[in-house]
Parts: sequence; structure tokens; C-alpha cells
Amino acid sequence: MTWTQLLVPITLTGTGMAAGGLMITVLGGVPLLLRLPTDQYVPIHQFLVTRFDPFMPICMITSLVVDVLLAVLVDQPVSRVGFGLAAVLLLGAMVISLTKNVPINRWLKTLDPDRLPENFEEINPRVRWGNWNSLRTVLVVAALAISAVAVGPLL
Repeated sequence: MTWTQLLVPITLTGTGMAAGGLMITVLGGVPLLLRLPTDQYVPIHQFLVTRFDPFMPICMITSLVVDVLLAVLVDQPVSRVGFGLAAVLLLGAMVISLTKNVPINRWLKTLDPDRLPENFEEINPRVRWGNWNSLRTVLVVAALAISAVAVGPLL
């Protein structure tokens, strides 16, 4: 077994699981959170976030590292560029996660659902969080598609 034969399934699995988790959020979680009354939104968001951490970061970091390794190790130019581009897309999704979604998640975790700030409706992060989540979903799904294409020349 070669390094490529070991690493390709790891990146496809990790990126696929991250893409699937994000798609579930885009297709179900965000629409649900947008429709909930405020008194239900905060505890449900708090519940959901604890289910996706640390699962999503582990998948994305593993895939990013493996894509970088594949971009360096493979001899096929199309595959090399593909894995490199997938790594860049995953990095972009991780930057969005760390700078946009995670700070919102952390702030929401600190709130007492029974004592929300008086101006909560003005600072409500639902739409902003959903939009950033959609963007990182597009990046991770694109990374998965590009990784899958990059495997082709290696077969």
C-alpha cells in the first residue's frame, strides 16, 4: 500500500463528513433556527452546537492536512493542483468558522435563555450565523468535489 492509497480515503471521508454535517445544518438547522421564537432559539442553538463540536473541526483539520500532504506527494499535476485547491477551500471554511461562527456560538453559550439581553432582537445573530454557515458549506462541498476529481488521474 502506498501513501496515496492510505491518504486519499482519509481526505474523502473527512471532507465528506464535514460537507454532510454542514449540509444538514444548511438544509435543516438554519431554517429551523430562523423560525423558532426567541425563547426557544437560544437553548436549541446551544444544544446543536455541542453536538457538532469537536466533530467538525476534527474532520476539517484532518482533511486539510491530508490534502496538503497529497498536494506535495502525488506526481500527477492535475491531482496535485486539485488537492492543493481543496486544502485552500478547507482553510477558507476554517477561517470563517473561527472568525465568524465560533464567536457567535461562544457568545450564545454564555446566555441564560430565561434572561436574554433586553436588546436581543436587535443583536440577534441568527441570519448572520446562517449566512456565514452557508458560505463555509459551499467551500467545503467544493473542496469535496475537487478532491474527488483530483482522485481520477490517480486511478
